[in-house]
Amino acid sequence: MPTTTRGWVRVEDGPKRVRVLFGGSYVADTTNVKLVWERPYYPTYYIPTADVRDGVLVDTGDRDHSPSRGDAQIHDVLVDGNRARRAALVYRDPALADLANLVRIDWEAMDAWFEEDEQVYVHPRDPYKRIDVLSSSRRIRVELDGVTIADSHQPRMLFETGLPTRYYLPKTDVRMDLLTPTEHTTRCPYKGTAEYYAVTVNGTTHDNAVWWYRHPTLESTAIAGHVCFYNERTDIYIDGELQERPRTPFS
Repeated sequence: MPTTTRGWVRVEDGPKRVRVLFGGSYVADTTNVKLVWERPYYPTYYIPTADVRDGVLVDTGDRDHSPSRGDAQIHDVLVDGNRARRAALVYRDPALADLANLVRIDWEAMDAWFEEDEQVYVHPRDPYKRIDVLSSSRRIRVELDGVTIADSHQPRMLFETGLPTRYYLPKTDVRMDLLTPTEHTTRCPYKGTAEYYAVTVNGTTHDNAVWWYRHPTLESTAIAGHVCFYNERTDIYIDGELQERPRTPFS
């Protein structure tokens, strides 16, 4: 697929049909979506203005400037009395030619996004990111503040592009008496919605150090019901060898 770049921004043609739902109506429907990497972690959808429903973009008169993308007109998204304020940027004369006459609609301001006929959560899927879940017989032991909190010979090892290997362990191999559910949740477009536990050892509570997926997405069903500890915050031994704690945004 064609690629253009300017500074940190990379633009590619997307192969999927993308639809945007707001206020009970589809406000955009395109087979000509652009994937725009505004940051290294994942792309953003930019949609041709011609594929946005007539009348839903209301110019506020304000402008937004980006050193890499140029100037954009700020619009509200208005449909059937439902208004998402300042939720769309329209690029008429951008610094990067491939963004001309495209609209960037704020993900969280909309009700739902669809790739083909499947709803997508959190952000667009990155075509260069892959997830593999493999069963293993390697021994995974997790220690925190000198206390063993998990010890398993049946981990599910999750390999995700750009992140350290994650070790999902059966709850029967975990000291669940040390774990307390929290209200915290996160969402991932590749795995689904994660629920969290705090870990309490030696009188100290480590909030949200453990997570699990009750109902993961189809591509990650093998980790359902298993728990995972942050490599960045716990000591993980693989076959008796202590692993170095990785440096990531979750450290």
